[in-house]
Amino acid sequence: MEVVRNVVIIFLLTAIVFSCGCAEKPVLTLPEAAIEPEDHIIEPEAAIEPEPKTTERILKEQYNNFPVKTKEDSSGDDIGEKKLVTKVIDGDTVVIEGGERVRLLGIDTDERGYPCYEPAKQRLEELVLNKEVYLESDGEDQDQYNRYLRYLILDGENINLKLVEEGLAIAYFYPQNVKYRDEIIGAEKEARENKIGCKWSEEIEPVTEEIEPVTEDIVWSELTGDAINACNAKEHIGEEQIIEGSVIDGYKSDTNTVFLNFEKPYPNQCFTAVIFSSKLMNFPENPQDYYNGKTVRVSGEIKEYKGRTEIILEDSSQIEIGE
Repeated sequence: MEVVRNVVIIFLLTAIVFSCGCAEKPVLTLPEAAIEPEDHIIEPEAAIEPEPKTTERILKEQYNNFPVKTKEDSSGDDIGEKKLVTKVIDGDTVVIEGGERVRLLGIDTDERGYPCYEPAKQRLEELVLNKEVYLESDGEDQDQYNRYLRYLILDGENINLKLVEEGLAIAYFYPQNVKYRDEIIGAEKEARENKIGCKWSEEIEPVTEEIEPVTEDIVWSELTGDAINACNAKEHIGEEQIIEGSVIDGYKSDTNTVFLNFEKPYPNQCFTAVIFSSKLMNFPENPQDYYNGKTVRVSGEIKEYKGRTEIILEDSSQIEIGE
């Protein structure tokens, strides 16, 4: 009986303890790293503003898309022999003895009909016409128009660079041209910031008067008489006329239609001579190449198509290459 009494006492004491909450409850402790203050908000990362696109950066991006030579890679390019400049076509193209055309590397000047065409051409004539110059290469030998690509060096002076320094030309580089890239880009920036020369002077007004094509030294045997400059064809829509200019861009479409673009490449051309596929047999083979890079005259009715002027050629008698 004693044992039973003791068991009952122990049971009653245990019940009393639990009923009064005296026993300690286990506490779950979280690591400090997992506990965040109530007002903590994770802010999104700030957006990174893109770097402004300067001329220099755009050029750099273009170069990065191509395998680009370094100046060390160009050290083996030959300066070449001296050649006599016999004619100046415009501010960035000359003819040398033998009749080859040379396109000045690293620069671009206005085409005929634009404000700085004459100033750039006249200055280049003053500098190199009837003088012997060194022809310095840099990368490709010729362009798609079979013109030699060179820097003109006269008495140790880079003529290409000089035209940019005088504000008559802008920097114009392909990725493989590296020899004088920094100097020419720097010269353009200097001329632009200081408003030097025709390209950057605020006094230059757009050319509005009709400019007659320069025909000195060019002989025409078939399409003779007065001709209209290609960039002024828009003033003579609906008229039968002779148009004169340089074919800068020749192209054959998927439908075999040939487009001869004058003075500037498509889509900035001044004028276009069009040969439809059904008439190709009346012209030399591959007319888009045959007439490319040449000064020509075309005759016919000047028409307007989608805001652009053109003459449709049906026979080779409508086009002549100047001699």
